[in-house]
Amino acid sequence: MPLTNENGAPAKLQGKYAAMVVCWLLGNGCLFSWNSMLTIEDYYVTLFPRYHPSRVLTLVYQPFTLGTLAILTYNEAKINTRRRNLFGYTLFFIGAFLVLVLDLATYGKGGIGTYIGLCVISGAFGVADALAQGGMVGDLSFMLPEFIQSFLAGLAGSGALTSGLRLITKAAFENSKDGLRKGANLFFAISVFFELLCVLLYAFVFPKLQIVKYYRSKAASEGSKTVSADLTAGGIYTEPGLEGPEQNALGNILVLLLKGGIFAGVTLDWLWLIGKGW
Repeated sequence: MPLTNENGAPAKLQGKYAAMVVCWLLGNGCLFSWNSMLTIEDYYVTLFPRYHPSRVLTLVYQPFTLGTLAILTYNEAKINTRRRNLFGYTLFFIGAFLVLVLDLATYGKGGIGTYIGLCVISGAFGVADALAQGGMVGDLSFMLPEFIQSFLAGLAGSGALTSGLRLITKAAFENSKDGLRKGANLFFAISVFFELLCVLLYAFVFPKLQIVKYYRSKAASEGSKTVSADLTAGGIYTEPGLEGPEQNALGNILVLLLKGGIFAGVTLDWLWLIGKGW
């Protein structure tokens, strides 16, 4: 009989530290593009001085996140976790790429059309956040505690990472509108690369780690229906079994509560601004 550790997993399982690194990177990926958009708002304020981008982009983002999470929470047992997370990270990648394309196509001239396009992308980031963050919290909730801790540490570290990168990109270019634009474009080019890395990590690296396959197989044996595609990606095929509680519900509810608190803060900020007469 194989030795087991305090979490009930065989001691021979390998890939724990590799999985923790991947979880940290995936946690960063859930907020990297959105934090990038927030971090370069000094450029957007210069580009759209009349449209209050620092407030409007956040106000657009939050309802899409809350609405998507509400739908996912209601339908959590019917949703394929792998497809959900992959779609979320892919949407982050596409959104970051479109921000870059939008600025290059308009030569940084701004305008209402460009601003509306940014608002649409901000809403897409909200949908992607609800898909990836809620799905990953649920996906990791039945594995080692260190995995979800690494993921949440990645979420927390995303803001510090993007702020540091923004300081570097600003220092690399002159303090002018053209310099801000070049720095912002370089910053989003980094975001595009990072989100693509997250897609590849979740699609091809994470599901093939031995310790990840063990916990997903365990969840499937206990009746979880949302891990079948993840097991298939890892080379494990299972037959339908008894229905059991789905881990996605936990992730959806926790993230929904978090986003609800943020949305309340943004709404109060707008009410304060309106009360002052803009």
